[in-house]
Amino acid sequence: MLNFIPIIFKFVGALALLLYGMNMLSNGIQKGAANSLQRLLSIVSGNRFTAVLTGLLVTAIIQSSGATTVMVVSFVNAQIISLTQAIGIIFGANIGTTVTAWIVSLFGFSFKIASVAIPLFGIGFFITCLKRWKLQSVGEMLMGFGLLFYGLSLLSDSLKLSPESVAFLQSFSDLGFGGLLLGVFIGAVITALIHSSSAMTAIVLTMAANGSLTWEFSAAVILGSNIGSTIDAILSAMGSSTNAKRAAFVHVCFNVAGTVIALILFKPFLALIDFIVPKAPVDNITTHIAMLHTVFNICCTCIFLPFVNQIAAGVSKLIKASATEESENYKLPMVFSTGHGSIELYILQAEKEIEKMAKKVLSIFNSICDCLETSKNENIENVSESIFKQENYIYQMKEEITGFLVKCSQLDGATGIQNKIAQLLQIIDYLENLSDESTRIIHNIEKYLSKKQDKKLTSEKLLPYMKKISDFYEYIIDFLETGLQKTQKSVVLKMESEIDEMQKMLKKSAKKRLKDGGDVKSLLRYMDIVRRIENAGDSINALVKLL
Repeated sequence: MLNFIPIIFKFVGALALLLYGMNMLSNGIQKGAANSLQRLLSIVSGNRFTAVLTGLLVTAIIQSSGATTVMVVSFVNAQIISLTQAIGIIFGANIGTTVTAWIVSLFGFSFKIASVAIPLFGIGFFITCLKRWKLQSVGEMLMGFGLLFYGLSLLSDSLKLSPESVAFLQSFSDLGFGGLLLGVFIGAVITALIHSSSAMTAIVLTMAANGSLTWEFSAAVILGSNIGSTIDAILSAMGSSTNAKRAAFVHVCFNVAGTVIALILFKPFLALIDFIVPKAPVDNITTHIAMLHTVFNICCTCIFLPFVNQIAAGVSKLIKASATEESENYKLPMVFSTGHGSIELYILQAEKEIEKMAKKVLSIFNSICDCLETSKNENIENVSESIFKQENYIYQMKEEITGFLVKCSQLDGATGIQNKIAQLLQIIDYLENLSDESTRIIHNIEKYLSKKQDKKLTSEKLLPYMKKISDFYEYIIDFLETGLQKTQKSVVLKMESEIDEMQKMLKKSAKKRLKDGGDVKSLLRYMDIVRRIENAGDSINALVKLL
């Protein structure tokens, strides 16, 4: 036992270095390409094959199925992508994560990787010091590769055990199917604990290359690691929306079902791998394991991909929407990930919520236009009550999203996007001001029409003006995320000019009615409505200046 203590400590240190290197590598790639990759995930088409390819590509690039899964669950949670799209991406992510196994298999045991690791880390470090070049993400990526390779080298050294010390591992093969189940259990538990199926695969590859694990037991552990890799999806879905929980549930069921099928067909499955890979497993075991990992996930995807819609429908029946999700109170759908979240991911989700907030304000504008069109007192009372509820909901959105963005601004790596966060906070303020102004508009219209005023005249004069403001706002909110380009700015200027002309005409008309002996009190109320609509237009103009 005393002989094993130094080995255990060396193994834990090597594993920690390997995990840290993988995390640094993934973070470096995400920082360099996060916006592009996350936009790709968020705009993926409904085509299931495109979704699979997207998940595969993103995971292969960032070297982390956990990070991709967290993104997917977060995007489903924020309603950026649908459940069926998420299922396709999860299938693809499972295939993409096998790239790490191939890197380790092809490069980890063919030469002295420790001799490459140190120079890679040094080059990466010096690149991060060159602030002017803005290549910190590239430097971090190289440092991650260096630590990964060095950790793998130390791991290999720590697991060079004598045949006597690993005899109990070899004996698992004698247990038959029970030994396979034990291997699956070990793979699942350790992967869940270290939050990395890639690291687990590296451990299995190293031990198999050293002769510590047999081919059959290695295969069982790899199958188990696929189950353990779902831990990130489960943690991300906790406290999230129903659809996010459904996506996580699909991920777990998909990996478990695939493992069960592979265990049932275990002997034919291994025979297929032996047929594909040249040489016997004992002579080329690392390539056999990497191929098994890839073929397993491809086969599972091929089996379940045709049934994506049925899977989505089935899980929707199993996990029903809770009554609290239908409440009138706003609940922020974003959660801070404990592992693989990134500041760019949070900002993208916040932008989606701000877009929803903007559309809520637009629905208030449309309600006011409908109200002016009908000019019925009972309708106005109902609309007014509805608008007050919506305004309260928008205020809750402002409070929640603002608090979320403030938390984001305090995260590591947020320095470079403080201006973006400040811009989003200003947009939220203007949207909330617009909703406040809208409630004042409907309140004044309600008071004006309750005094038996000329409703027809009111609608003829105010409705076109309010509709023009509403159209102007609707045009603007389409560019909240992308900003206004030169062509759009010319359209905005033209719309602003038209609104100014209508506003002058309304004021001129009111003054003429006053000179002609119109009711002063009535005209003042009328002018108050015009002023409120004008204030709403000013808030939209202020919003335009931010884009």
